[in-house]
Amino acid sequence: MSQYNDQLRETHFGHAHLTEINASGHSFAAEMREVWAYRDLLLLLIQRDISIRYKQSAVGIGWAVLQPLLTTVIFTVVFGNFARLPSEGYPYALYTMCAMVPWTFFTRALGGASTSIVSSSGMITKVYFPRLVLPISKTVSGLVDFAVAFGMLILLLLAYRVTPSLGLLLLPLFVLLALATAFGIGLWLTALNVKYRDIGLLVPFLTQIWMYASPIAYSSEIVPARWLWVYSLNPIFGVVEGFRWALLGKAAPALGPLALSCAVVVAMLASGIWYFRRTEREFADNI
Repeated sequence: MSQYNDQLRETHFGHAHLTEINASGHSFAAEMREVWAYRDLLLLLIQRDISIRYKQSAVGIGWAVLQPLLTTVIFTVVFGNFARLPSEGYPYALYTMCAMVPWTFFTRALGGASTSIVSSSGMITKVYFPRLVLPISKTVSGLVDFAVAFGMLILLLLAYRVTPSLGLLLLPLFVLLALATAFGIGLWLTALNVKYRDIGLLVPFLTQIWMYASPIAYSSEIVPARWLWVYSLNPIFGVVEGFRWALLGKAAPALGPLALSCAVVVAMLASGIWYFRRTEREFADNI
């Protein structure tokens, strides 16, 4: 029986009493107020995710640095030295690292959010709480790893003696854009994962293909101009271009393709929230 419509029947002095447990409201604003009311649970889940991620790990939080760093080294050897892909005049390793740090954050947040409901089935079938708390906690907890990796990226900028532009002040907006992208798509995937467990197997393959469809190991300048509008439908396009602009001082990304990429993110986020809220009543029954 769904946790959103539990009915408890009690009998006292010959009379039957029916208690119905429902969510506090059906509007999105009401649900957001409820999420805020459960903020202690949200913080607890975030702390739990951070603490168990590297539990009994010899390297610990160092994995937040090793993953983007080792991938950058491989890309530098293969694409920078052998394939000689252009990097707009910047050192290829630094150019790739500026994209790899937000990309790693995005993939971790997306992977966590996409399995947040199924992995918490014990909680969902036993107690009521706003279900949005689960994908939010999985997405936000990745910011800790991002902060560690970003610190290493700053050291790399200093080593190459590259001074960021004033666009650095807008960098938090591009971090928020990556967060919104992972959260919006993660809402779709975690809701679908309740019914179709193939989603859990699809996500790693999807992110692997997605990386090569994004300007991570190469510059977006190699994309023909007539295809740039199609290419910018990739929501991670704006994130990568924004990071490189803010950190390397390269030319500002074209406003049209950047706006289109941001519009796709907003559409993904709005539709993800809509679909999640539409199906969340069935989670406890189907999980």
